Amino acid sequence: MIQEEEATLEAESLGEKIELIIAKLPPIEVTLVEIMDIVGADSLLLLTIFLSLVFLVPVSIPGVSTVFGTGILLIGVTRLFARKLWLPKPIATRKISSEKLRAAFTRALVWFHRLEKISRPHRLRALTSDGLMSLLNNLSFILAALLLMAPFGFIPFSNTLPALALIFLAVGLIQKDGGSILLGYLSNLATIIYFAFLIAGGGLSIAELLKLLQ
Repeated sequence: MIQEEEATLEAESLGEKIELIIAKLPPIEVTLVEIMDIVGADSLLLLTIFLSLVFLVPVSIPGVSTVFGTGILLIGVTRLFARKLWLPKPIATRKISSEKLRAAFTRALVWFHRLEKISRPHRLRALTSDGLMSLLNNLSFILAALLLMAPFGFIPFSNTLPALALIFLAVGLIQKDGGSILLGYLSNLATIIYFAFLIAGGGLSIAELLKLLQ
């Protein structure tokens, strides 16, 4: 039975694999460990895509950004140092509503199917080569995870942009698509520029408020 499921995962497209994972979510609550068991321990990039999807749509589920963001960051560190994934117990066992997650993932799948059509396997191969590019790609992956965890979650697109970067990078690494990886780099850059504007705007607002109080 397990072999049949693995064969199915290998045969399906990325979008269909995500749909299969969503269908297998427990009915009431789910933990990150349970999600990993469903996805498969050796499918960390597929897990990254799955965890990032929820940030493509407006969602309010307590604990999601902390749990999923930390999980993705640790996946990036794991890839960088070629280690086995380790999760802190509070993150691994934090229970999240399956019903709300399933609804958010289902809405996000519409966007993922559109993004998936952009990918072309074995495009711009220089960006998927081993050595220096592999290091840069893993560092970019970690940067995107850190940007996802930045304390701007209440501001529109602050989670969406780094989530897009993670999805593009993960898809690019899975399908050896340098074009998708390049889009991941550009999404990271867009996130940094957006956050810089937010910080600068916040600083100006505070300065103006202080002037009014004087």
